[in-house]
This record gives sequence, C-alpha cells and structure tokens, in this order.
Amino acid sequence: MRPTATLGKPAIGRPAPRRRAWIALLSASVGLVGQAAQAQDRAAIEKWVDSEFQPSSLSRDQQISEMEWFQKAAVPFKGMSINVVSESIPTHTYESQVLTKAFEEITGIKVTHDLLQEGDVIEKLQTQLQSGQNVYDAYVNDSDLIGTHFRYGWTVPLSDYIAGDGKDVTSPTLDLPDFMGISFTTAPDGKIYMLPDQQFANLYWFRYDLFSRPDLKEKFKAKYGYDLGVPVNWSAYEDIAEFFSKDVKEIDGQPIFGHMDYGKKDPSLGWRYTDAWFSMAGSGDKGLPNGLPVDEWGIRMQDCHPAGSSIERGGDINGPAAVYALDTSIRWLKDYAPAEAQGMTFYEYSPVTSGGTIAQQAFWYTAFVADFAKPGMPVVNADGTPKWRVAPSPHGAYWHEGMKLGYQDAGSWLLLKSTPAERRKAAWLYAQFVTSKTVDVKKSHVGLTFIRDSTVRHESFTKRAPELGGLIEFYRSPARVAWTPTGVNVPDYPKLAQLWWSNIATAISGETSVQEALNNLADAQDKVMERLERADVQKICGPKLNKKETAEYWFEKSEKDGNLAPQRKLANEKPQGETVAYEDLLAAWAAGKVKP
Repeated sequence: MRPTATLGKPAIGRPAPRRRAWIALLSASVGLVGQAAQAQDRAAIEKWVDSEFQPSSLSRDQQISEMEWFQKAAVPFKGMSINVVSESIPTHTYESQVLTKAFEEITGIKVTHDLLQEGDVIEKLQTQLQSGQNVYDAYVNDSDLIGTHFRYGWTVPLSDYIAGDGKDVTSPTLDLPDFMGISFTTAPDGKIYMLPDQQFANLYWFRYDLFSRPDLKEKFKAKYGYDLGVPVNWSAYEDIAEFFSKDVKEIDGQPIFGHMDYGKKDPSLGWRYTDAWFSMAGSGDKGLPNGLPVDEWGIRMQDCHPAGSSIERGGDINGPAAVYALDTSIRWLKDYAPAEAQGMTFYEYSPVTSGGTIAQQAFWYTAFVADFAKPGMPVVNADGTPKWRVAPSPHGAYWHEGMKLGYQDAGSWLLLKSTPAERRKAAWLYAQFVTSKTVDVKKSHVGLTFIRDSTVRHESFTKRAPELGGLIEFYRSPARVAWTPTGVNVPDYPKLAQLWWSNIATAISGETSVQEALNNLADAQDKVMERLERADVQKICGPKLNKKETAEYWFEKSEKDGNLAPQRKLANEKPQGETVAYEDLLAAWAAGKVKP
C-alpha cells in the first residue's frame, strides 16, 4: 500500500513546489558566491604571480598550481594572525614588507614579520626557550645554533614534523634536496631541524681592475717572482698586502691598502673568528660541513658528545694552527690595514672597503654584494659593472684538502615545541611560502642570498652575473660546499660564542700573548661544557669531557688515527706564495672543477 500524505503537509522527502524553488534559488546563490570567492582567490594568486613573482624557476602554470596548494592548505587558518621574527637584512626586509602582503591576500593569514638585530633575535629566542611562553610563532635563526637546538629538545625536528603533525601543511613542491644548505641544518641524528631562508658566504674580495693593470703586475712579479693574481694561500695574500700597502701606497692620488679588518673589543669581534677564520688557517680536521672529530671552534666530538676544546682534552682552539691563525690576523691588521681599523667594530669597518682605498680583503661577506654594486660607488665602473671580484678564500699553512675553507651564514626557519599547534602550522606555511620556488628567484634578485640550486642556475642570473663580480659563478661551482656555518660540535652557541670576543680582544690589545688568550678561551669553553655535563640539561648528546692529557699525547693520537687536529707546529708557516689567474678560476668552475 502506498504511503499517504498528512493533510496540509507534503510527503516526506518531497518538498512543496515553493520550497523546491526556494532551495534551488538558494543553491544557485551559494554556488555563485562560491564561484565568486574562487574567482577572487584565483585573482589574488594571478595578481601576485604576474606582478611580483617574476622571474621564477617555475612556469606560470606551475606557480599558480603551487600557490593554489598554499591557498587550500591555509583554509583552516584563514583570519588568523601570527608573529615571526628575523634579523634585519635586505632579504628579510623584502619578506616583511612585500611577501607578508602576498601571503595574506593569497591565504587569508596575517603575518607580522618583525626585524631585529641578530643579538635581539637570539635574546627573544632564549626567552621563549627558557620560559616556555610563546613569544613568536617561528624564528629565522642562524643555523650556527644547530648543535644547540637538537641537544636541548626544545625544537620541532622538521623531518618528524613533515612526516607527522605537519604533513597536511607541508607543500608537495617543497623539494628539500634543492636547498643548498640542507646539510647545515641536519643534526647527527640524521634529522633536519631548520629550513634555510637565506645564505651568504664570506669570500676573498679584490680589486680586479688593479690586479689587471700591466704596470702593477710587472712590479709585483719583479719583487716576488710570481704573478699577481687571486691568492691561493696566506703567503700570497700577505705578499699582495705588503705590495699595495708598502710599495704602491697610492692609486690616482688616493691611498691604497692591501688589507682591511677590524679589532675593537666588541661582541662583533667574536664573529670575525667564530665565522671560520681558524678553519681558513687549517685549525680543526677534515670533514664537511664541519671537521670531525675536531671542528673549527677547536671542539672535539666523540660519537655525538663534545669532549673538550683545549689541546689537553684533544681539542684544537689553543693548538699551533689556532695560534698561527690569530697571530697572523693581528699582524695583518696592524701592518697592512688603515690605522683606524684597529679601533673599529664590524659595523664601522664594513663600508670602508667600498670607498675605493682597499685592494683586497681576505674576509668579505657576500651579503654586501648589492651595496657594493650600486651605480656611482667608487668601486663600480661607469657602465655599472663592478671594479671588484670575489673568489675562494686563501688558506693558511695548516690547511689541507678536505677541510672547510670558510664560513657561510644560513639563516633558517625554526619551529618550537612551545608554540601552539595551530599557530605552528600557520607559521610553517609562511616559512614554506617565502622559500617556495614561485617566490625564490625574485627574492634572490632582491637580497642575493641564495638558498636553492634551481634559483642560482636560473637564466636571469646568467644575464645578471657580470654585475655581481663572480658571485653567481661561485654559487654554481663545486667549490661552494667548502663554505659552511658553525656545526654540530658546538653544544650551546649562545653560551660559548660570548667567550670569544672578550678573550681574543686581550691578544689584539697586547694585554696577553696570543697563546695566553687562546689558553684562556679554551679553558673558558671547557668550563661551560663541564657545567652542561654536570647539570645534565641537554637531552641528547650532551658534553662528556675527556680527561686532560699532554699535548704530545694528542699529537701522537692524531697522527696514529690519520687525523689533522691537533697538528704539531710547522717548521715553516710561510711557504711559497701561490696565485691563480681569475679567468682560469672561472673556467675551472664552468667545467665543474674546484680549481684549475
């Protein structure tokens, strides 16, 4: 028997004609609103792709597809406001002023991206780590702290996050192998803890126009017996420094100096040395990204445990190679740099080289490239090309093939366990957005701090390379792997880094000898690690210091084990100078070789 309808009511499941019409109209309206929203979302993506995110290593369709993923992944967080922080450099200024707007329009997530001095970023980070209170939802923090982060257990290992809680907000086009510095942010446990956002190396900088002058080349060869060119070793660098400071003295009515550095007692003095000056000399052992078992901080690591930095514990920060490194840097500062350099900080010395009175500099951050390539600068030609070039850093007498040769800063995204889960997901979306292939080529043209291999090989940088003094050629070369940040041997970067400038300053001022200064530094580092060991505050791989032995014991052990740290004092710390023609170096890089 068929069911019958109740009087005045429609049968169940069969709306009355008016109601059916109303539902159809409502559905159509909702559909139109949805279509309008989709069109608006698509328009936001196309606006940014076409107006700002060009050029890119992706095609336009690929860019739109990548941005559509971000848009969809961000739906649960639409309307949220998050806070992130980084140090203030042009790359991060671009992120803060431009990319936050793009991210908000595309995803609906508002980002306040604060810019602070590096020390202030560390202070905010330490406050959050120690209090457990969420100060920022994500940090761009130097990967120099990788040894700190993985030991304390405060941070979210990205490898775990990508496979677990953050899987739904991890871009399918992230492409981690494309990041040139991913080894810098990988801990001994094999996990990635940070995502590189910007990188810059410290390289050798020189006045190519002066080095190319026939009269100067003739005079140099007559005095030193070899060609004026890019110095391969410190002996050649010192000869060139002496040549310009003592022999040439003046170019076109202006004084010329063969070296530039700084020496004032100031926290920035520590960067001068923790940023791999000792590795350039040959302190530490073979191994990339950092020496094993001894790194450029002179810290020996056994298994994954820091075991000491003094030579008596098997370290190398007060060994012969380190003494040679510090002594040489002080002597060059006093003999070949402008007299006022001894009283300068990092921030005061940086602009001096661009004034045209410096012929070469052993330690020059490529973060300065954009400023040194501006039209009208004394070191820029009338046609806009630079008078200068960059090349690999010269190495000291204790250096061997297979050691790192210089420092590379790698500011990297860091997520903390103290950040609420939903805010962490939104911040991880932003971190991936500002490092995405859609964005990265344009961002790199602004800041020149390359993180992706696909970016540095983009055709737009082939065209721009002549304006950038060898920077592109270097980053495309196999040589780039020897420039690395501070590594995993350092168990607590903030605690140990502050010891460097105060101890080294005593040697520069003459208050102590070089050996005494480094003995004091080694002792201070070991005491910090002893305290960490006793307190047992590091969850994994905390310090386990070796008992003290004689230096001879460690020299013999190093030789027996086939290691290079600590090394005995060399009989000759100034071997024959060696240079290479810059054009030959470029040809070797183009052929996939480290050197001619």
